[in-house]
Amino acid sequence: MTATTAAREALEIEARPPHPLLALTEGRAVFELAAFYATRHLLGMLPKGDGHPVLVLPGFLASDSSTKPMRRLLNQLGYDAYGWKLGRNVRVDLARVHEMERLLLDIHAKTGRKVSIVGWSLGGVFARELAKLHPEAVRQVISLGSPIHDDRRHTNASRLFEMLNGKEPEPIKHGRFTGLDEAPPVPTTSILTRTDGIVHWRGSVQHPQAGNQQTENIEVHASHCGLGVNPSVMVALADRLKQPEGEWTPFKPRLSQRWMFPQSRLH
Repeated sequence: MTATTAAREALEIEARPPHPLLALTEGRAVFELAAFYATRHLLGMLPKGDGHPVLVLPGFLASDSSTKPMRRLLNQLGYDAYGWKLGRNVRVDLARVHEMERLLLDIHAKTGRKVSIVGWSLGGVFARELAKLHPEAVRQVISLGSPIHDDRRHTNASRLFEMLNGKEPEPIKHGRFTGLDEAPPVPTTSILTRTDGIVHWRGSVQHPQAGNQQTENIEVHASHCGLGVNPSVMVALADRLKQPEGEWTPFKPRLSQRWMFPQSRLH
């Protein structure tokens, strides 16, 4: 049995949604939004980018309005940030997948550059799958609190998701969106929080994979609903996005930033 297989089996045994009390504390996202705007001037001083395009995908039931603060910051930092312009993230069907593929490829063709994709929750699942379908167009993937495993027991939104999409959404029936724990062949970062009230943090952990040395997990202090505006997440995003293309290295916070990023063992 390989280490990867053992990790997957252990994950399946432990798969469960977050404790209900954590779900009740998701209202703290309001304070994370307040912290975002209170530190907005400082966040604008984060390392500047090289102007490459960044596509930001919203979470389940959310729309571009939820990612607007993040995209405005990314634009200020020198990136060419795009929303997905596909309304609310509700349905998971082949039509929606094709729309996202066209969006990605259009941005790639328009700019002539590879696209970094940032996906929040379900948006992160889409980001990883898009990178598997079109690795030639993707620079890197960064997911925020995303359930990147096939077992939906990791999230307490699974019943609502299945009510709207069925137990086996259309892409899965056509052989897509399986093996979600397999990282795409591009640099891939999973940002997660142990106090996530929607997706159990274990469901967001990337495990080592043979032949792929460009994956990592970054733990932050945050709620699930606050990940897209949490100042610590913005620090990590700026660090990951500023890396020169083809020169990816694992995240190492500065000494002054270490308090933002717990050094827990994620397994």
